[in-house]
Amino acid sequence: MINHLITQKNWQSQLSEAITSVDELFALLNIDPAAHNFYVPKHFRLRVPKAFVSKMRVGDLNDPLLKQVLPDAKEGVAVTGFVSDPLGEEGQNPIDGLLHKYESRVLLTLTGACAIHCRYCFRQHFDYQTNLPTIQKQTAILEYIQANPEINEVILSGGDPLSLSNRRLFDWLGKLEALPQLTTIRLHTRLPIVIPDRLDQPLIERLSQSRCQIVMVIHCNHPNEIDEATKLALKRTQAAGVTLLNQAVLLKGINDSVEIQSSLSKHLFSSNVLPYYLHLLDKVAGAAHFDIDERQACELYWQLLAKLPGYLMPKLVKELPNRPFKVPVDIYKYGEALQYNSKSVLV
Repeated sequence: MINHLITQKNWQSQLSEAITSVDELFALLNIDPAAHNFYVPKHFRLRVPKAFVSKMRVGDLNDPLLKQVLPDAKEGVAVTGFVSDPLGEEGQNPIDGLLHKYESRVLLTLTGACAIHCRYCFRQHFDYQTNLPTIQKQTAILEYIQANPEINEVILSGGDPLSLSNRRLFDWLGKLEALPQLTTIRLHTRLPIVIPDRLDQPLIERLSQSRCQIVMVIHCNHPNEIDEATKLALKRTQAAGVTLLNQAVLLKGINDSVEIQSSLSKHLFSSNVLPYYLHLLDKVAGAAHFDIDERQACELYWQLLAKLPGYLMPKLVKELPNRPFKVPVDIYKYGEALQYNSKSVLV
């Protein structure tokens, strides 16, 4: 790993200095450019912070963290069933910046910006330019929530909500907290993993002072993404009263083994984060090469059940368009053949 990339710069500087050139990335990792079939997509370019690159293995083109961010020519191959809007979000968008898919919860796409461009991202084709909440739309969003009293939770998403400045993020928090019907504010973010310094003291203190329950769902796919700096930042955040959960995506050639998934759950728990969801890949155009067959996913899950205690088992789910919930994957679907050591699992 290349620890010299980690500097004392604040998170905003680290965000602005993210690597956007494959040549620069390979130079830092000491990888011969001739070893990779270069692909430079026009709509979803390379972007990766140096703090995340520092966790990659030098000279290893198959590093599991590198494979998540390195553009691949396979992205340009059209595959039946893989589409630009795999979750049908365009039909769940009553106001710019607001998605209302679940009965008691709404999701706000506060920004189109991310610190990192994960190649499997299900929103890589999403039209953020027409779905960002302006000041005028912010008022409409707050009025929409008030007009629907069954909404008791708001999910801040994007993009990545933690790519916003503290000033802008705190403004949203204050306006949401002023709505008495809301009990929970949830942040879905990858920034604590890719730039741990984003969990700075002003942010942690502000979250700890909220009248709402604050839930932070981080996105970590591999145990190598959790180094000591990441672990310390997460533990400080949890100690301040923020509930920390993790959601991961099951990715071919990256984390599709029992050993890696087991290690991931243990690394998360040692950082005061509980595994929450393990997603089957959303079938977004350009990401088919990451896809895992559902039968293989169930086989892996049965084996994982035999290895881990229940509190370290994420829910195996998939998300489908026009469903008002995450769909649990039926691990019994393929019969007894996949129920490895089922007696020991139930003990």
